[in-house]
Amino acid sequence: MKRQLIRFVLFVLVGFVALFIFRLVYGYSEVSDRVIQNGNYAEAFSQELSSKKNYASDRYKFQKEEPAENGVNEISIDQKYEKTATVKSKSTDFENDNQLLRNTIKKYNAIIQFEQSSGNKGARVLDLLLGVPPAQFDSIYQALIKIGKVSVKEITKVDKTSEFKNLNAKKASLEITRQSLLEVKKQSGRIDEYINLQNRILEIEQELQGLGVLLGDFSEENEFCTVRFSLSESYQVSISTIHRIKVALEWSIQYYLMFLAIIAFATMFGFFILLIINKTLPSILSKVNQ
Repeated sequence: MKRQLIRFVLFVLVGFVALFIFRLVYGYSEVSDRVIQNGNYAEAFSQELSSKKNYASDRYKFQKEEPAENGVNEISIDQKYEKTATVKSKSTDFENDNQLLRNTIKKYNAIIQFEQSSGNKGARVLDLLLGVPPAQFDSIYQALIKIGKVSVKEITKVDKTSEFKNLNAKKASLEITRQSLLEVKKQSGRIDEYINLQNRILEIEQELQGLGVLLGDFSEENEFCTVRFSLSESYQVSISTIHRIKVALEWSIQYYLMFLAIIAFATMFGFFILLIINKTLPSILSKVNQ
């Protein structure tokens, strides 16, 4: 009886020590970073991103399966698209990572279209909106995700070919309408009709100016892809060994006692079930035999 008791105590202790070591190792392997941010900077940054659009173009060529009658077997398709990358990173060395970021922007000929710096030292946040030449997009993206510790990264590409064609079609329609109204203006008529006609011509010219601005974003001279980069200053929390041991000990005691309580409850429940079965089974068997 004494040996069985000693074995049981040793078994319980070994289980507790194993659980304690597991929790202690887990505590050391876990990275503890804390990012401090003051204020709601993401909202203003998102508004700026939505208001600024960068577009680029690609030309695709396809070979026809069957020869054409005119001898042209190749189809050329021009695509207009909007390509955006979002990178959010944390840095424990804000000064050096900020300088590395500036050097990367300069290296890949990117343009800073929006910049917002906020927070005091120890809790600084830098938001940048970059216009990147399409040929450099993949290279600068791979360089940016190596700055600091990346928490969010994504790339989005949206086709804008239909929008570009619709703008051109609308512009052509307005130009035809304006020319027609100018021809009508040369004819004689009442003063009020002349004024209404002139106002309509001015409205069309204003619409044409707005379309010219929108189409200017699609021009080859202004072709860019967008990179949204956010750098947040963080610091790594250092935890002492004594504190880790304390936390591991408290956690191990709590969950090991819960485990033992569950085992004890299950054992008692099984014991009572077996006891009931032993008492009721003979009477049931005798009735069945009868």
